[in-house]
Amino acid sequence: MDLRNIAIIAHVDHGKTTLVDVLLKQSGSFRENQQVAERAMDSGELERERGITITAKPTSVEWKDTRINIVDTPGHADFGGEVERILSMVDGVLLLVDAAEGAMPQTKFVTGKALKLGLKPIVVVNKVDKPEQRAFEVQDEIFDLFSAMDATEEQLDFPTIFASAKNGWAATEPDGPQDDMHVIFDTILEHVPQPHKVVEDAPFSMLATTLESDNFLGRVLTGRVETGVVKPNMTVKAMNRDGEVIEQARITKLLAFRGLERVPADEVHAGDLVAIAGLTQATVADTLCDVSVEEPLTAQPVDPPTLAMTFSVNDSPLAGTEGSKVTSRMIRDRLLAEAEGNVALRVTESEGKDSFEVAGRGELQLGVLIETMRREGFELTISRPRVLVRENEQGEREEPLEEVTVDVDEEFSGIVVEALNLRKGIMREMKPSGAGKTRLVFHVPARGMIGYLGEFLTETRGTGIMSRVFHGYTAYQGKLPGRRNGVLISNAPGQTVAYALQNLEGRGPLFIGSQVKVYEGMIIGEHSRPGDLEVNPMKAKQLTNVRASGTDDAVRLTPPRRMSLEQAIAYIQDDELVEVTPENVRLRKRHLDPHERKREARKAEAEG
Repeated sequence: MDLRNIAIIAHVDHGKTTLVDVLLKQSGSFRENQQVAERAMDSGELERERGITITAKPTSVEWKDTRINIVDTPGHADFGGEVERILSMVDGVLLLVDAAEGAMPQTKFVTGKALKLGLKPIVVVNKVDKPEQRAFEVQDEIFDLFSAMDATEEQLDFPTIFASAKNGWAATEPDGPQDDMHVIFDTILEHVPQPHKVVEDAPFSMLATTLESDNFLGRVLTGRVETGVVKPNMTVKAMNRDGEVIEQARITKLLAFRGLERVPADEVHAGDLVAIAGLTQATVADTLCDVSVEEPLTAQPVDPPTLAMTFSVNDSPLAGTEGSKVTSRMIRDRLLAEAEGNVALRVTESEGKDSFEVAGRGELQLGVLIETMRREGFELTISRPRVLVRENEQGEREEPLEEVTVDVDEEFSGIVVEALNLRKGIMREMKPSGAGKTRLVFHVPARGMIGYLGEFLTETRGTGIMSRVFHGYTAYQGKLPGRRNGVLISNAPGQTVAYALQNLEGRGPLFIGSQVKVYEGMIIGEHSRPGDLEVNPMKAKQLTNVRASGTDDAVRLTPPRRMSLEQAIAYIQDDELVEVTPENVRLRKRHLDPHERKREARKAEAEG
């Protein structure tokens, strides 16, 4: 059977997973009456909750006696490592672009990687059913983007398809026949080449691009067979990038991708995608091959991490009361297992062996890891994110720079420009983007963007859209403004009382309600002024035996400001931590004792 391997790449929320749903349905992968979940490729619990794709997943459809392997990829810049890794498995890309939003930062990032590898793109302008669509303008923008990225003549001669994935149709014109998606299948067969390097009679070799753990099969490595044929029970060896043999083992299970299922296969030929079980030490970027092969396959390097957090054991007074996995050994094993399968993460252990520095691409990527661990029963404390600064050849400090694209209503553009200027951002572009919105493009130090999203959504009344992507490195920009307000800190352990909280509401918004366990040094709200304030949220009302009118009214509290995990991580300062348990996310001071806090503050002043 003929083969085609293609990846679908796009910015977040431009409709990749919805498009894959429709392609699967229209290719006959499901029965007519089969019940299939919406966004079937987003199988993870967090993916379904958040409506985003986190891991790249292959599927396959059959069309006109050809099997088309499709890899659905994440659109968030934080999960860019997933996309970079799987591009070596495919021979073409389906670049999906929103007909109203146009080319966004993540589109540029993944397209640049694909063009560099020489992959031929097919452009799909999606969501042309939107009233504010500007399909032909977006097509011109994509051409300009390809030119700016030094695309070859062949890559610039890309076919364009106009589609509405939600309504299940695609055509060569925006107002073309709105029947089905057949034009996409036909264009893939015509423009995507068959897998190159197909050498059937050579010994088996493949590059592992994704790794997962299965309760029954153990380690499962997925990749594309580069040469030869692979069969179950075959003895293979794993080599790292330097050609060193890591292990030699027998393949216990061979799985091929058929529709949404992974089915056992008797043999898989060169060019097809396959999942292999049976190896115990091989990992991503290793070459799996026949024992006679001497040279490893070249693995594409992945961009380095730009942001780090410290994960440590939970040492609060409430430690161990809510989670089952609380020791540093358990946290260490879990983090090392995660770093093995996720090439964009880097884990280093502290000298005291009680904390771990986890470096990744952004707050969302690390937030998803923490949320996953929390649901598995882990308790941890997380430090404030900090950017990874490097030294250039001249010995000068450099820090990561991000390209930030903002779509806001015109009335809010001034506030956003002012806020990003304070964060040492430089505006690169300002233009109308349709429907009364303005598009602003900035280059901002990654440090300045930590914690800005909440402020941005407040200032734009929740109507603004912001996306960020790593742009490069710039000279260290010096001190940046932090949080303007202090916090309210509990001065004793106990359970909060509604009467005390009512009296504290005048001091600033609270993060907790009544009848909640607190401890000394825990943050319970935001102070309305600069500087921290220690308060007593357990102070009960003094009761007397004299009744007076008006004093027995029920206490009515303002609903507390609940923070999500990402918001909490972005909110804290250097002297604060986030305590994460399966049941709660709490904010606390690094040093719970007030005297110790003062001592540390004096020491920091003397050093600074």
